[in-house]
Amino acid sequence: MDLMSCPAPIMVNDSCLDSWTRIGAGGFGQIYKARHKRLCCDVAIKLLHYDDGGSSLMRELDMMRQGSSPYVIQVLGVFRGLSPVFMERGCLATLQERLCGALPWPLVFRMAHQVALGINFLHNLRPPLLHLDLKPSNVLLDSYLKAKLTDFGLAKVYHSMSRVSKRDTSTEEGTLSYMPPEAFDLSYTPTKASDIYSYGILLWSIVTGKQPYPHALSCIVRLRIPQGDRPSVEEIRVQAAGIAGLTRLQDLMEQCWEMRPSARPSSYDCTTATEELFKLHKHSIHGAVLQVVETLVRICLLTFVHLIDVFIQGNTPGMCLMRE
Repeated sequence: MDLMSCPAPIMVNDSCLDSWTRIGAGGFGQIYKARHKRLCCDVAIKLLHYDDGGSSLMRELDMMRQGSSPYVIQVLGVFRGLSPVFMERGCLATLQERLCGALPWPLVFRMAHQVALGINFLHNLRPPLLHLDLKPSNVLLDSYLKAKLTDFGLAKVYHSMSRVSKRDTSTEEGTLSYMPPEAFDLSYTPTKASDIYSYGILLWSIVTGKQPYPHALSCIVRLRIPQGDRPSVEEIRVQAAGIAGLTRLQDLMEQCWEMRPSARPSSYDCTTATEELFKLHKHSIHGAVLQVVETLVRICLLTFVHLIDVFIQGNTPGMCLMRE
C-alpha cells in the first residue's frame, strides 16, 4: 500500500485529555494513561524526552496512522508524541512479571502468531517499515490478551551507534538482548532480517516467560551475541514432547536468530508457520484467557489482603501511641 500521500496526523490538544495517570516509562519518555473526552475512551500518551525536529518521526507516524492492522497499535494523533489506544492488560513484560513465568500454551502460540502478523504488516508497507525494537515491553495486550505491537519505526532513530556505545542502563540492557549480531558492527544498516532476529529472541521469551541473559552486563552481551551465543533452549526441548507444535516453534525460533541475516526466514514465512501452529491450540484459547484473568484477580486480591494486613498491624494501639 502506498501511503506517501496521506494527510497530516491529527493534533490532540490538552483540552481533549483528562485524568492523567503515569503508568510507565521507556527509552523515549514517560507513558501516561488519559481520558480522551471527545472519543470517550482511554488512551496512552507517550511524552518524549527530546525533540529532534520531528521530520522522520512524523513521516513514520503518518504511515502507521493510515495503515490499518489489528496487530499493530492504532495511532489516534499526536500530543508531543504518540497516542495509541490504551491496552487494558498492559504489556507482555508486565504480565510475565505478574505471572512469574510463561502464559498457557494456547496463548503462547496465539501471541507468536499475532506478533508475526504485526511484523509482516510493517514489512509489507511501501516503503517497508522496520520495527527495530521488538521485545516484551513493546507487545501490548488488550482485555482478551490479544497482542499488538507498539513503538514501531521509532527505534530506527533510537538505535544509533552512539546509543549502543553508552554505558549500562536497565533500558539499554533490555534492548541489547534482542538486537541482532550485525547491529554491533560499526557498518550496521538495519534490514528486515534485523526484525526477524529480534522476533526469534522474543519467541524464546514468549515460550519461557523469561528475559534473555538476565544477569549479564551489557558489555558481555555485546561481545557474546556476535560470537554466536543465544538463550538456552534446553528447557523448551524438555517440554516439547508433550506440547503439540512446540518443536516446530523452537525450530522457527532458532532459524530466526541465525547468525547470517540471509539465512533467517521472512516475516511471511514466520506468519504462515505460526498460523499452522496456532491452529493446533485455537480451540483452547477461551479457557486459557480465563485462566490468566483468574490468576491476575487472585494476585490482586492477595495484594489487597496483604495491604489491609499491613494497615491493621500499623494501627495497633501501641503503634498509635508511638505516632501520637
